[in-house]
Amino acid sequence: MYLQRVLMASVAAATGLFLTACATAPETQEISNSYQCGQLNINVTSLGNGDQLEVDYKGEQLQLERKVSASGARYEASDNEGTLFWSKGEWAMFSVKGQAYPDCLQAGALETPFEATGNEPFWHVQLMHQQLELNRPDDTGEPKKVALETTASNQNGREFRGKLAGQPLTLKVNRQLCEDTMSGAQFPAQVRLELNGEVLEGCGGDPERLFRGVEWVVEDLAGAGIIDSSRMTVEFFDENRLAGRASCNRYGGQYELTAEGMTFDYMFSTKMACAPALMNQEDRFLKLMSNVKRAEIGPNGKLVLTTSSNEEITAYKATY
Repeated sequence: MYLQRVLMASVAAATGLFLTACATAPETQEISNSYQCGQLNINVTSLGNGDQLEVDYKGEQLQLERKVSASGARYEASDNEGTLFWSKGEWAMFSVKGQAYPDCLQAGALETPFEATGNEPFWHVQLMHQQLELNRPDDTGEPKKVALETTASNQNGREFRGKLAGQPLTLKVNRQLCEDTMSGAQFPAQVRLELNGEVLEGCGGDPERLFRGVEWVVEDLAGAGIIDSSRMTVEFFDENRLAGRASCNRYGGQYELTAEGMTFDYMFSTKMACAPALMNQEDRFLKLMSNVKRAEIGPNGKLVLTTSSNEEITAYKATY
């Protein structure tokens, strides 16, 4: 009887351990991060042991599988050629059906390389892999190079510190819309450079990030509104491509963004016929587009396209 009780106790103990192990076994692990690819926001979730990835993209859930890569974590869609997400730390590359989006960055992260400029006095910096390169008109010889360390990191930006010729240097980047004091050009970040007590302020980041990544839906055409239920759109793509809907037809072309403004060229459209009112609106839209000289992000994040005669096309980001 004693032996029987011992055996039963042993079985019960083993069974209890087995049940406990089952109850506490780790569930499928999910690691989720948000990225901003220009104006496009996406959320990615790594499933299980990281062999699968789900990308929340324009209201859809893209399913990707991990592939072998020399660096970072590369995922591709098995049933959707040209769709991939390739992350390397805070930065990621993202494309859908071969359409490449601007570099995807986690909140507060910076492009690589990150560039910033300021005026009165003029200065320019380039930051890459924790090394700063500083140019100023009064400097002689090669640009000054400074090794930096990150001293602050949050969703609003980054702060770096180092020493230049033994003097303290601090670079602060705030992810807020910034307008150049001389040209009026807009940038996605406000930048503050502190050097041995001197404070220099300016703007930084890639200006194209302000426009690319989403479809802009026109809400007003030179103060005349738009026809009910009609749709005009503007979308900026890689390689300076421009495309959208012009009311009735699709159109395309090229855009050029400089410190002086934005212009559209090589415009073309399909030739489908619609109701006369829509065709008139389309003609008006395409004529205004061909005369655009400036693009900026206005109040509430709207896109404002201004022509050489100061007429405006205003648009908002499409929702999905």
